[in-house]
Amino acid sequence: MTVEQQPATEAPAAYLERYGQMLLIRLFETEMQRLFLKGEVHGTTHLCAGQEAVPVGVCSALEPDDYLAGTYRGHGHALAKGTDPRSLLAEMLGRATGVCGGRAGSMNVIDVAHGLVGCFGIVGGSIAAATGAAVTAKRQGRVAVAMFGDGATNQGYFHECLNFAKVLALPAVYVCENNFYGEFTPMLKVTGGGDITSRAAAYGIPAQTVDGNDVWAVREAALEAVQRARQGRGPTLLECQTYRHHGHSKADPAKYRPPEEVERWLARDPLNVAKARLAEQGIAEQEIAEVDDAIKARIEDAVQAALAAPYPDPAAENPTEFAP
Repeated sequence: MTVEQQPATEAPAAYLERYGQMLLIRLFETEMQRLFLKGEVHGTTHLCAGQEAVPVGVCSALEPDDYLAGTYRGHGHALAKGTDPRSLLAEMLGRATGVCGGRAGSMNVIDVAHGLVGCFGIVGGSIAAATGAAVTAKRQGRVAVAMFGDGATNQGYFHECLNFAKVLALPAVYVCENNFYGEFTPMLKVTGGGDITSRAAAYGIPAQTVDGNDVWAVREAALEAVQRARQGRGPTLLECQTYRHHGHSKADPAKYRPPEEVERWLARDPLNVAKARLAEQGIAEQEIAEVDDAIKARIEDAVQAALAAPYPDPAAENPTEFAP
């Protein structure tokens, strides 16, 4: 059964697996923060804790060979698309066993084997990359997805690519992870009209505002958008409203955010939202606890494997991410 034929409402067990994927991302980010503070992660890091429901919900609507372009806050994008946490964590530590041989670091991961065409440090770069991938995807019967933040919607990439995708009826899905801050600046202070979803109307593109902390809601919206793209009916814009739990990067304590705002969003942690929904659908606490234990063990294994892995030898190592 293809993805577009699957019903939006599935058995609770399917969402238990997706809860596990969100927990995998959360614990990965927790370890990234810990290892960074220990000096094991070099350069900078941009954590996506709090936003897990968006990549998991979107990627659950994709086929394995569909394309995804992520952002510099892209660890969750890679994991949701299928990148092995062992390979990804090793990459974050600059080890030879990393998915890019230890050369990409946190912001520039590529995993062609799983359809991840790249994570991009340039704001809006993922939009252009996914649009280019969609040109190829149209010939292949595939779909290309761009993940980007609210700040990217004020970049030229956003407007040019949406126009281009509409004109060529490209099988593209544009997913805005609106966490309401572009680095340290509130989105509403720099976004004309104060609304992202309505911008798609200028190009005649369907758009939807989605609860980005509810993996059920994200998946349902993504299924519809992916089906539209795969059927040759062109692009869709999804604005998934969510919230990052940490500051923009390692240097940001996020003191600019009102405490009551933070508390309100933390009360709707996507992991807690999913656990409550699973309980409503009859999933026992013991089943959830077993998933918790399995994911924790998987992350612990990834950390130990990465710390034990060698650093690459620039004189001997050859690029692997583009190898056939």
